[in-house]
Amino acid sequence: MNFLSILEDPQTMLAFSAAIAVFTAILTVSWPYLARDNLSTRMRQVASERERIRARERAKLQASQAKKGSLKTEPKKVFKDIVDRFNLTKQAGDGSMVHMLRQAGFRGQNPVFTFLAFRLIMPVFMFTAAVVYLFVLVEFDQPFLVKLTIAIVAAYAGYYAPTIYVKNLISKRQKSIRKAWPDALDLLLICVESGMGIETAFRKVSEEIGPQSLELAEEISLTTAEMSYLADRRKAYENLGMRTNLDGVKAVVTSLVQSEKYGTPLGHSLRVLAQENRDMRMMEAEKKAAALPPKLTVPMILFFLPVLFAVIITPAAIQVMAIE
Repeated sequence: MNFLSILEDPQTMLAFSAAIAVFTAILTVSWPYLARDNLSTRMRQVASERERIRARERAKLQASQAKKGSLKTEPKKVFKDIVDRFNLTKQAGDGSMVHMLRQAGFRGQNPVFTFLAFRLIMPVFMFTAAVVYLFVLVEFDQPFLVKLTIAIVAAYAGYYAPTIYVKNLISKRQKSIRKAWPDALDLLLICVESGMGIETAFRKVSEEIGPQSLELAEEISLTTAEMSYLADRRKAYENLGMRTNLDGVKAVVTSLVQSEKYGTPLGHSLRVLAQENRDMRMMEAEKKAAALPPKLTVPMILFFLPVLFAVIITPAAIQVMAIE
């Protein structure tokens, strides 16, 4: 009996088909137990790689702190004594003031105590300087009450001088970050789409964006360190948005948090946000260019037109004087 005769027998064919069906069913049911779990292996590799990156970032941060000193340096004794003597310790815990100093790039307790000490010293210094200048150095022929009012105004200005200085630093810092942020997003998008992890991508961007904006490189480096130390990376992203206080950065932080929470793809969001930030930068440049003609009106009236009139009228005036 050959193979063709077996196939021509209906009962044999039915038994053969049933055997194949049983074998296929057994293989299908047992396949998950026989095949290797590649997903679990890859997830373990990703977790171990993340731990290696975190350990490496911790080592780098500790080495940099050993060379440059810790971020949380101890307050100077003079400023700390002033704050303790005038019972300003409660103000040192003011969240809004600490947040303002962090936006200016000052971190740790030392800038807080320094800020409080200067806010106490500057009114006294300005009041004393104004009194010495008005009553001793110059002859200011005004009543005593007027001189005292000017000295009080100077002391009032001295109280707000540290706050104005810090806000000026914040404005300059935000301007630098806003200018370099679209380029940083492009670099981050390239790193993410090339297969890098978010921590490695942040570290690479901080290294590359430094020549363009040192402030942005510092913030991204600090975020990389926080992702290595903090248990939840979403907190590191939120801290980045709070320190910069820029809408463009906060939008990217929101995308990063959503990607961390829901597993949504990050490449498309970064591409759209990078384009939006480039458009915003171009709109700001166009706004400055549009505001240039009104700003040039006064300088032209004061400096260009008198010279132009002199050049035009002087030859005619010389000829009239020569005829007379």
